Amino acid sequence: MKHNVTVIEDFLKSTLPFSELPKEVLARAAKCCGIDFFPAQTRLLTRGETTPTDVLIIQTGAVKLFLTDEDGGETLADFRGPGAVVGVLSAIRGGPANLSAETVEDTFAFRMPVAVFREIVESQPAVAQYFLKSFSEIYVSRAFGELRRRRVLPRSESSLPLFATKVGQTVRRPPVTVEMNTDIRCAAGIMAGEGVGSLLVKDPLGAIAGIITDKDLRRKVVAQGLDYGIPVAEIMSGPVRTIPESEDCFDALLTMMKHQIHHLAVEKKGHIVGVITSHDLMVLQGRSPFGLFSEIEHERTFTGLYELSKKIPLVIRPLIEEGAKAGSVGRMIAVLGEVLLDRVLSLLQEDMGPPPSPFCWLLLGSEARREQTFRTDQDNALVYLPPDGKIPGRSPDPELKRQAGDYFLRFGRLAIEHLVNCGYPPCPAEMMASNPRWNLEESGWSDFFRRIVNAPEPEQVLHATIFFDMRPGFGYNELGERIKAEAVRLASKNEVFLGFLARDCLRARPPLTFFKGFVVEKSGEHKNHLDLKGRGIMPFVDVARLLALRAGLTECNTLDRLTEVNRRGLLSDQLYSEAAEAFEFLSQIRLVHQLRLMESGRQPDNFMNPADLSELEKRTLKEAFGLVGALQSLVREEFHVQG
Repeated sequence: MKHNVTVIEDFLKSTLPFSELPKEVLARAAKCCGIDFFPAQTRLLTRGETTPTDVLIIQTGAVKLFLTDEDGGETLADFRGPGAVVGVLSAIRGGPANLSAETVEDTFAFRMPVAVFREIVESQPAVAQYFLKSFSEIYVSRAFGELRRRRVLPRSESSLPLFATKVGQTVRRPPVTVEMNTDIRCAAGIMAGEGVGSLLVKDPLGAIAGIITDKDLRRKVVAQGLDYGIPVAEIMSGPVRTIPESEDCFDALLTMMKHQIHHLAVEKKGHIVGVITSHDLMVLQGRSPFGLFSEIEHERTFTGLYELSKKIPLVIRPLIEEGAKAGSVGRMIAVLGEVLLDRVLSLLQEDMGPPPSPFCWLLLGSEARREQTFRTDQDNALVYLPPDGKIPGRSPDPELKRQAGDYFLRFGRLAIEHLVNCGYPPCPAEMMASNPRWNLEESGWSDFFRRIVNAPEPEQVLHATIFFDMRPGFGYNELGERIKAEAVRLASKNEVFLGFLARDCLRARPPLTFFKGFVVEKSGEHKNHLDLKGRGIMPFVDVARLLALRAGLTECNTLDRLTEVNRRGLLSDQLYSEAAEAFEFLSQIRLVHQLRLMESGRQPDNFMNPADLSELEKRTLKEAFGLVGALQSLVREEFHVQG
């Protein structure tokens, strides 16, 4: 027992929120706890039936929380690993569990009696605040589950989702390694004997220096007729790209797609403990976007790309069906959209001939933030260097400048046409690289940002906010990053400009009446519908952008911006946590709403009838809209905006 108490106390000391407890309180709590082992697939709680006598603090292993429908189908509500607590809401509120819980793998957990847990919550404000977040803990987890269950009916049986499985869980064996001087024939024999598709290569000091795969043997050795006696160091790829074992498998898939690789070394506490492959991820999910990514990557015609682009919603739907949140879905849409853009612009250069100077295709708005939904409008721009810009001391040749301008403007117009044919509608405001206003030399972009920051006008600032959601999408990325960095530097130092942005953040009022009823459109096509984007999502985007610019951050993604400004003390922990959850929930409702419209043959939009929502969804949505007011109050205070 003494040994167990020490183990429990040491674990709690390193686990939030128990690590915040006074030493004597933590010691007393540890003495009341026991250690228990639960084999994989052990039912811990049954929704509506089990009234827990203990809360479970996971030491090792994993537990899934889920809802079961009338037909016995499961909808995953949450997935919890080491350090997470199971049974909190039942312990606090009393009564049976609101979600079922089952171990996913062999699990050790500490049992803390409900009475002890309640005493800690009631006597320790830090712990109470952690567990009693009315928005993120009580409403959102259940609302996400109901949203998936009611609005995205599964088409087939789903495996454990990519986003809910940690990379470390997929590792089945230690990596197989060879020395750098091992010859290829011997390495191939080891690969066959061990039944693996890759070998990690160690340098003379024992560190991992590279990797060889079965594809390397086929493409580099067999196809090129290399001598089987040469050392593996001649054909290995290095350094080896790694991923922490604590990352989601979804992140592993994105990394592989982004870097066009099929193997990742899995790292734990600085040591490589295994290798995960694209095949592992496809088996895990059953249906993977990796295949479509590869098809787009190897397509050689524009018409082929038009057809492949139609498949993107087909591989995105299973992610939503299996419970992926809007942030994860947006990142996947961004990765697939970027490989499609890469092919379009690469084929276009082959048709038009090489560009006269380095250039960068710039992504703007939701594309830059990686927050796209289904087929959002195009928002993009183009920046290029003058054709002789790399030669110090030379004045630009007027004729060369004209030719470069003509080339890039034609390039932008043709690119937009191809992207429209891929299903991406043009921007109604013409914020695109086909517009001469947004197809400029680097100096033109510098002048543009200096002008709007140093001499801001309300209407001009309103239209310019999209350019502060900018990131490189193709070409000479350093050029795009330089433009973005200069824009952020100018904005962060200009309080007048930030003040204009702050006032713009207050334009959209939360769509709630004084008595917390919904404010809907009064007339027109969307009468009696809520504007989820304009009145719900965009206020979060605007505030996050404003705070990020104040902090001098070049990050674009809204959730990442909120995280970073929280770290810098510009956003309190509580407001950050609740705002992040609210933004995710609003984005999720919008994403599922658009999916349902598409599957019924209608065009996706951002307007929802609140009458179509369940009571839980309505309550959660009102809580989310309420956070808009809290963020706007912060803006008024921080930027001294009246009204």
